[in-house]
Amino acid sequence: MSTLEFVVIYDAFDPRWITDPIPLFDQILKENPVHLSAHNFWVLSRHEDCLAILRSRNSSSELTRANPNESVQDRDSIGEEENREDDGRAFLFRDPPDHTRLRGLVAKAFTPKMVNELTPFIERRVTNLLDEVVGAGTLDIQETLCYPLPIAVISEMLGIPESDQDQFRTWSEILARGLDPDFLLPASVLEERDRAILEFASYFLALLKERKAHPGDDLLSALALAEDDGDRLSEAEMISTSILLLVAGHETTVNLLTGSIMALAQDEHAAEQLRSNQGLWRTGIEEFMRMVSPVQLTGRTILEDVVVGDVVIPGGSFVMLLIAGANRDPAVFPSPAVLDVTRDPNPQLGFGFGLHHCLGAPLARMEARITLQKLLERTRGITQVGAVTYRPNVVLRGVTELQVSLLGK
Repeated sequence: MSTLEFVVIYDAFDPRWITDPIPLFDQILKENPVHLSAHNFWVLSRHEDCLAILRSRNSSSELTRANPNESVQDRDSIGEEENREDDGRAFLFRDPPDHTRLRGLVAKAFTPKMVNELTPFIERRVTNLLDEVVGAGTLDIQETLCYPLPIAVISEMLGIPESDQDQFRTWSEILARGLDPDFLLPASVLEERDRAILEFASYFLALLKERKAHPGDDLLSALALAEDDGDRLSEAEMISTSILLLVAGHETTVNLLTGSIMALAQDEHAAEQLRSNQGLWRTGIEEFMRMVSPVQLTGRTILEDVVVGDVVIPGGSFVMLLIAGANRDPAVFPSPAVLDVTRDPNPQLGFGFGLHHCLGAPLARMEARITLQKLLERTRGITQVGAVTYRPNVVLRGVTELQVSLLGK
């Protein structure tokens, strides 16, 4: 019997990718870091390999939602049709030159100045939320802190009325699940996702028309007015960008905050290091990003044959990059299972790399730093109460709740 029969092969339907993926990431990284899965797409898990694909102009983001069981020719024809007819795809799912144009226009609105001006708002909101939870006994920290903060921040940025935030949360949760590969999702979930997109688009269409007529200081107004040599975002592009900002700016930050607090509850030494040395927050946030990996995996289509290690991946192939696995690669991160808030350098791939490096990374880092720093300042201990369960998301993995007890100082 061939030894290959004992080597782990990526199975997207394995429920452990939701309940307990870390042993699977580690096993694939050790035993089979580059392989063709049973689903007909290639799987990469080494940091070096994932980084090479993320930074390569030989990889495409435009066909990342393709069905891996379709032929390359089918996927090519689908891509051509989408390029002709659909100008509303978010820049996350586009290649240059479209990606360059769209990201450049959005970057004109999503400026460091706009992000930095949110600091007082975030500090006030975190303080108010902590007033309700510190010393209040056992509670769900995700529901009381980690969910309400990011939705409040992205709503403040976009200029969304507070009365609409509950509806935003519902849409965001549906769309986060909808980011999983289509072949993993039941028909009911796909229908729910498409319905949420239509409802979201209708909502934003009305809001964007209002901001065009009466612009304010918010991000939506900036998107509506963003221009570069006479080029502006189309209506469809503004809507898709708004949807992307909501999901990327909310769900990933929720998972980062919740996962970081869980890690601190399980490692009092790291918590004490951060309490006693404020200079560690820069490296600490990068380490939380590495350990939590809010985006567990992403995909690319290879345009031409590429050599990865000793394997030739044919052009036209779809590759799945196990980001959370790459962030545990011992060749890059010594003792990867250890939460080391002093780790430096820390080339974690949680924000992506290259053309598609997360535009909101500075905001996510700031939200996490302010929240976790204030939480540790006001507590002398964080105790996790009971086990956690996870939502059925594979890409944006996160818990359903996190029960903790916070001991005030």
